[in-house]
Amino acid sequence: MCGICGAVGNVRGGKQVISNMMKVIEHRGPDGGDCYVTEGVMIGFQRLSIIDQEAGMQPMFNEDKSKVLVFNGEIYNYKQLRAILEQKGHNFQTASDSEVLVHGYEEFNIDILNELYGMFGFAVWDEEKKELFAARDYFGIKPFYYAVIDNALVFASEIKSILQYPGYYKEVNEDALEQYLSFEYSALPETFFKGIYKLMPGHYLIYREQQLKVVRYFEPTLQPSRQKSQSKMIQEVEDSIYQSVQRHLISDVEVGSFLSGGVDSSLLVAMSGVKQTFTVGFDKEGELYNETGHAKKLTENLKVKNHCRYIGKDEFKKAVPNVMYHMDEPAGDAAVVALYFLAREASKKVKVVLSGEGSDELFGGYNVYLEPKMRQCLNWIPKGIRKRVADMMKNSSGNMKGRNYLMRSIKPLSRWYIGNVYIFHEKEKDKLLKRRSGMGDPKKLLKEDFLKVSGLKDSDQMQSIDLKYWLPGDILQKADKMSMAHSLEVRVPFLDREVFQVARQIPHGMKTKHYTTKYVLRKATAGYLPKETAYRKKLGFPIPIRNWLKEDDWYEQIKEAFTGETAFLYFHTNYLLKLLEEHRAGEEDNSKKIWTIYAFLVWHQVFFEGMTVSNV
Repeated sequence: MCGICGAVGNVRGGKQVISNMMKVIEHRGPDGGDCYVTEGVMIGFQRLSIIDQEAGMQPMFNEDKSKVLVFNGEIYNYKQLRAILEQKGHNFQTASDSEVLVHGYEEFNIDILNELYGMFGFAVWDEEKKELFAARDYFGIKPFYYAVIDNALVFASEIKSILQYPGYYKEVNEDALEQYLSFEYSALPETFFKGIYKLMPGHYLIYREQQLKVVRYFEPTLQPSRQKSQSKMIQEVEDSIYQSVQRHLISDVEVGSFLSGGVDSSLLVAMSGVKQTFTVGFDKEGELYNETGHAKKLTENLKVKNHCRYIGKDEFKKAVPNVMYHMDEPAGDAAVVALYFLAREASKKVKVVLSGEGSDELFGGYNVYLEPKMRQCLNWIPKGIRKRVADMMKNSSGNMKGRNYLMRSIKPLSRWYIGNVYIFHEKEKDKLLKRRSGMGDPKKLLKEDFLKVSGLKDSDQMQSIDLKYWLPGDILQKADKMSMAHSLEVRVPFLDREVFQVARQIPHGMKTKHYTTKYVLRKATAGYLPKETAYRKKLGFPIPIRNWLKEDDWYEQIKEAFTGETAFLYFHTNYLLKLLEEHRAGEEDNSKKIWTIYAFLVWHQVFFEGMTVSNV
């Protein structure tokens, strides 16, 4: 796991510029750094040494040095690929997975992407073709950003590295802000920084003679099958996950695991045999916000060490600016701060951890996926009556239970589902934003995606949207950035090509059978986990901001931000204060809305107003 950066084409500067770009991502690779600089090319690398610790430094070259590689990630089938490449006459100088990529590209060109099992964001400069080839992994586990600046393609693992390149002028992308206010994360290819883009999951790019081409090479589509029995499907799920876990244990350093106490992380711990696990919680906020007891009980049964850390309210608040700095873009999911602390604790003991990201999207784990099935209970009520009742509830005040559920029951899925959360709807954004670009309606953004999956059942459509947006935009983004903030590598065994090929075939009826999410996966854990763990209801990563925002110190800090100059620049501040006062009075639960806006304001302070950040 590492940090990469560089520029090709009409490049400005030389070693000093690439040094500056490398310096700001040193946290991704504190074990050393190096660069390659020649006419029209500069490429930098910061290393976190995991495999071949002695000889795996990059940039890395092929035999005649006509191709130069920088790579962030891990290739889990690198030994098998190396054997194939050696048979074809390639000579290796190291035992690293990185060298397999440069020789693999030399041998197979773009088709090397079809051979890889792993997570990656990498770039290869081809000196003979005068061409840069770069790619991001299938699901978006590792990041890759790029910008074209004065006829140079500039790229990096993190946006802050591109900001160091001379000639880039920082400007907030207000289209990204509009979408963010609904999704709670950056949902567009163009980031919050105008002109800086994400290479999207399953895409590669080629830059040659000042021409940029971006191509999709993989799309995670669901294909539910009726050809397999439930017992066979359960066995295939178990086998594929077990094999993936074994692949993900390849390392020259110790591998640990995050552990929440839920089924996903618990299965990884049980299958992997790791010796150390890491858990965080909120000790004084009630059982809803503290799953540490479940984690402790499981690790006692498995005879595994569990390192548990309780997060305090004040340190949580103090960490927010640093979290936004490392995220690069605003993150409205408050769980990102808890993950920051979890990664910090794990990094004190190990360099690599396993984590359960991706399981919910592949196996149907979110509670909202039960809603289409539950909605059938309302079908006996005429739609017109449901609409009238929904309108009455919509105009009522207070947290009326079932209001949103009933309102959604009268709309087609594509009108209300954009992912696990829908923070601000369009009418709310009209009241909130001072300027509307006309590009901020998430339903328009997702229109083509819904058309592609229109033949699937509603909950399968929801999964498909989450695989493309929520998973890389929220879940994987925060996992990468918060772990790398502490020089920790996170591996996600559920997001494996073979696991996906099995999971995509699970029939609709087996995913939420008996109103149980991830039914097939839970059944597949029978030989590894106690039933209590296997069937525990999903809580996610609950954070007690709902309570904290009502307390005086938090309330005053948020109020100050909501009435400041930055808030006045983008928002109608009277509407912000209305949200805050309603929440404090208990009239509405506006915690997610308040936090989403607050996260943006803190991010803006960090990147545009010079707010100082420091490790906490």
